[in-house]
Amino acid sequence: MEGLRWVRMTDDEMSDFLGRGGTGTLSFSTAIDDPPFSIPVSYGYDEDANAFYFRLAFPEGATKEGVVDRPVSFVAHRRTDRGYRSVVAAGTLEEVTDMPYDSSAVQGMWAVEIPEIDIFDRPPEDVAFRHFRLAPETLTGRKEVRSNES
Repeated sequence: MEGLRWVRMTDDEMSDFLGRGGTGTLSFSTAIDDPPFSIPVSYGYDEDANAFYFRLAFPEGATKEGVVDRPVSFVAHRRTDRGYRSVVAAGTLEEVTDMPYDSSAVQGMWAVEIPEIDIFDRPPEDVAFRHFRLAPETLTGRKEVRSNES
């Protein structure tokens, strides 16, 4: 990786990278001696509200049930035609499943595109899903650039 460096992305670059949705990794805090509980997820991103939306499955006995109220970090990353990009968001999830339809959180969910990925051992209609919003307390992005670029 000679000749490469990593620089901070601007807000516009992060919004462009995140688009209206994609995939990433959501990690929940755990006990100090345990690793975080991390899962691959699809997300939707509302640039105007600076918020992420997740549609999380809760099959019977799911580990998520015990950690969903803990602090989280979310990472979206991928290689683009201009090099690697990543965005890290941190904060606490807010459940929007049962919020009133006219709430800003629910309205924001309609503005995003959460990719539906079928990774379950049963049909999606047989899996209980709940919707969450992450209005991050911190949001940072990094991009790979050649040493002679800015």
